[in-house]
Amino acid sequence: MKREMTGAQMVIQSLRDQGVDTVFGYPGGAVLPIYDEIFQQNDIRHILVRHEQGAVHAAEGYARSTGKPGVVLVTSGPGATNAVTGLTDALLDSIPIVVLTGQVPAFMIGTDAFQEADTIGITRPCTKHNWLVKETDLLSSVIHEAFHVATTGRPGPVLVDIPKDVQFANGLYTGPKPATSRYQPQLKGDIESITELVAAMETAKRPVFYTGGGVINSGPAASQLLRELVDATGFPITSTLMGLGSYPATGKNWLGMLGMHGLYEANLAMHGCDLMINIGARFDDRITGLISAFSPNSLKAHIDIDPSSINKVIRCDIPIVGDVAHVLEDILKIWKTRGRKTNGNAVTKWQSQISEWRKADCLGFSTSAKSIKPQFALERLQALTNDHDRYVTTEVGQHQMWAAQYLHFNDPNRFMTSGGLGTMGYGFPSSIGVQMAHPSSLVINIAGEASWLMNMQEMGTAIQYNLPVKQFILNNERLGMVRQWQELLHGERYSHTWSEALPDFVKLAEAFGAKGIRCHDPADLDDAIMEMINYDGPVIFDCLVEKHENCFPMIPSGKPHNEMLMGDAETQGVIDSKGSVMV
Repeated sequence: MKREMTGAQMVIQSLRDQGVDTVFGYPGGAVLPIYDEIFQQNDIRHILVRHEQGAVHAAEGYARSTGKPGVVLVTSGPGATNAVTGLTDALLDSIPIVVLTGQVPAFMIGTDAFQEADTIGITRPCTKHNWLVKETDLLSSVIHEAFHVATTGRPGPVLVDIPKDVQFANGLYTGPKPATSRYQPQLKGDIESITELVAAMETAKRPVFYTGGGVINSGPAASQLLRELVDATGFPITSTLMGLGSYPATGKNWLGMLGMHGLYEANLAMHGCDLMINIGARFDDRITGLISAFSPNSLKAHIDIDPSSINKVIRCDIPIVGDVAHVLEDILKIWKTRGRKTNGNAVTKWQSQISEWRKADCLGFSTSAKSIKPQFALERLQALTNDHDRYVTTEVGQHQMWAAQYLHFNDPNRFMTSGGLGTMGYGFPSSIGVQMAHPSSLVINIAGEASWLMNMQEMGTAIQYNLPVKQFILNNERLGMVRQWQELLHGERYSHTWSEALPDFVKLAEAFGAKGIRCHDPADLDDAIMEMINYDGPVIFDCLVEKHENCFPMIPSGKPHNEMLMGDAETQGVIDSKGSVMV
C-alpha cells in the first residue's frame, strides 16, 4: 500500500522497513529535513561521529561484524567528499554499506551553489552503484533498491544522493519489493563445473583450499560448510587477510594466512600444490606475488559470485560463478554421492611435507628483557583475551600484519581490517561501529601511533556514547611498514617515516575523559593488558615497542611465494622451498 509522506519521512520509513537500527552520520544544511525526522522517532539510533570518513568506517565495522548493511547519513559537498575514502575502502573489501547524502535543491544543481559537489560523478568509481533522486515519488523505491544492490551478489557500498527540495516535498511511499529488482546475481554454480572440481579433488596429490572474504560475506552457512568440507577431505587450508576466521585458527588443517606477510608453510603450500581451490578470494597482488611464478604447476579452480573476478588476474581451469554457500553445498553433496573419495596416501604425504615446513617456525622471534617486541605484545594480548567474546579491528601497517599472524580467529565476522585499500585511520572508527553492534563484547583496535592519529577525533564519539573500545597502540614512533621498506629496498634512506611531535597518549586519553595506560617494560605487560580489559570504558593503551622491528616473513615485490625474507633469526635472508637460507 502506498502512503503519502515527505521525502525526509520516506528516508526514515525506508530504513525502518529495511530493519536498520543504527545510522552513523554528521548533520549539515542539505540533510536537515532528515535530521528533523530522526529527532521525532526512537526506532533508529543515530551515532554522531566527528568526521564523515569515521562515519563510513564505523558503518563498515558494523557491517563486517554483523553481516547486515551499515548505514551512513552525511550532508552535501564536503560531507560527501569526506566519505569517499570509506566508500573506496568498502568497495575493495566488498563491505555492504548504504550512504545517504544530502544535495542542494534539484533546481540549483550545476550552479556551483553553496556546498554543492557532483557527488554522483565523484562517487561513481568508488561505489557498486549510485543514484541521484530528483523526484520524491521515486525516493523510497530507490532506497530499497540500494539496500538490495549493496547486500546481493558481491556486497559493496552504494550511495543515494537526495536534493533538499526532494526531502521537503510530498510523495507516495512504496515498501520494499526486492523481487522486482533487475539486479539478480547468479547464486547456484554450474553443476558440470562443480562435478569437474570434485573429480579433481578425488585424485589430487597436493591440494590446498585458498579462501577469502567471500566466504564470510556469504554468511554463517558458508563458513560451516567450508569447515565440514575441509575436515572431511583432510585438505590443508589457507586464507587471505579478509578471510581470517572462516576456518578456525585452531583447526588441524589450518596453515595460517598466506601472501606478502603470510606464513612460510602457507606460501610454500600455495607454490607447490597441484590443485588450488580458490573460494571467495580475488587473487589480489598481495597474495599472488610474481604472477608468472604463482602456483606454477597447479590446476586452478575459482569459486566467486562476481563473474568479473574470474580470470581477471590468474587464469583458472575450473571457473564456478555462484554464491559460496550454494556452491559448497553442491560440492559436498556431489562428493558424498561419489563415495567421499580422496587420494588418501598422497594427501597424507602432502601433510607430512607441510609439517616439515612448519618446523621453520617462521613466526619465531627473540624476546628482550628491556623492551617490548610488538610480536610479544600481541602474543600476550592473544593469551589474555582468548577466552573473551572478542572482536578485533586494526589500522594499517606492521601492526596489522602482526595482528593477522599472532591473533587467532576461530569464527567469522570477528576480524575487521582494511585489506584492499590499506586505509590508515580505518581501525578506530571501525571499532566504534563494532562496539555499537556488540555492546557487551570486548572490542580491541590494534593500531600504530601514526594510523591511530588519522582519526583520533573519534575518541569524542566513544566517550559520548560510552563505548568501552580498547585502543591498543603499538607505538614505535615510526611509520613502521614504510620504514621497513626503506630499510630493505631503499638503502636505509629513511625519508620522512618518523614523527618528532607525537602526543602523550595517556594525557590525550585523559583530556577526552578516557583512561590512558602506558607500558614499556615486558615484565609489566600482562598486568597492564588486564587493566585495559577490566576497565569499563574507552582506553588508550600506549604500548612502547621496539622501534626498528621488522615484520616477517615477507615476500618482496616481484618475487614468487618460495622466495621469502625471514627475520629475527640468527641469519636473515631469503629462505627457499627446501628450508635453507640464502643470504
